[in-house]
Amino acid sequence: MKMLEIKTALQIAKPRAEIFEAIIDPEKMKHYFIAESSGMMEEGKSISWKFPEFEEYVPVNVLKLVPDELISFEWEGAKDKNLLVEISLKEVSKTSTLVKITEGKMEANEKGIQWFGGNTEGWANFLACLKDYLEFDINLRKGGFDFMKA
Repeated sequence: MKMLEIKTALQIAKPRAEIFEAIIDPEKMKHYFIAESSGMMEEGKSISWKFPEFEEYVPVNVLKLVPDELISFEWEGAKDKNLLVEISLKEVSKTSTLVKITEGKMEANEKGIQWFGGNTEGWANFLACLKDYLEFDINLRKGGFDFMKA
C-alpha cells in the first residue's frame, strides 16, 4: 500500500542556534506554538504539550537532539498512531536557515488522508508562526484558533 509522509520547509532569517533554541525551549515555544509544556526538550525525555485550542495534553517522546541541526521526536500525530517527526536545520548563510519538517508515515486510506491534510496544515502553520516570532516578534497563533475550542 502507498504510504503518506508530510514534508514541509521554510527559510527563516535567523541563525540555526537561535531557531534550535526556539524549538526546544517551551518558554519560547509559547510565543508561537504551544500554551504549556511539562519541560524542555531533552534527548531521551518524555514531555507533554498543551495547545491553546485543545484541553488534552499531547505526549512527546524526544528521540534525538543534535544541537543546531536536528530535533527528532515521536508523538501521537494521529489518533492511536505514534509518528516520527524530524525537524532539520540547514544553514543557508550565517543569518539564514532552512527549516525542514517531516512527519509520518501513514497508509493512504481515509484515516491517513485526514491526518495528512490536518498535520500538513499544522506544520505549515508552525513554520509561519516560528518565522514571524523570530523575525518580527509577532505571535500569529494568539487567538487564531479560538474557533476550535469546544
